[in-house]
Amino acid sequence: MTKLTASIVVEVPFHDVDAMNVAWHGHYVKYFEIARCALLRLFDYDYPEMKASGYLWPVVECHLKYVRPALYNQQLRVEATLLEYENRIKIGYEIFDVKSSERLTKGHTVQVAIDAITHELQYVSPAIVFTNLEQICNVSL
Repeated sequence: MTKLTASIVVEVPFHDVDAMNVAWHGHYVKYFEIARCALLRLFDYDYPEMKASGYLWPVVECHLKYVRPALYNQQLRVEATLLEYENRIKIGYEIFDVKSSERLTKGHTVQVAIDAITHELQYVSPAIVFTNLEQICNVSL
């Protein structure tokens, strides 16, 4: 499968920075989330579609590596790339400065499918994930 990637641009708002004008570390997860939603929309499986399909997808792992700080008013390009989907959804992230293309942060999240009613863990991703990815990639997965 060709790597499926979504890219969004965010500007670091004043309410996200500390007294040193640096984005607070927890806000990077929010930037990841915005890019993750854009990626999920590419294959028509954003959170409303997840819920409608009968599954919930909690984040069970989140890893970040801070390389350089993001500052107030800085334009950031956040890329989210689908890395795994067979048994879980693993998404890789990179945050770059828009002007210089310098990487500021990288990381990944892992989400697992659970049945929305029984809350039972699904050891294989639901069929809708494969179906939707086949449609967007025009290949049999």
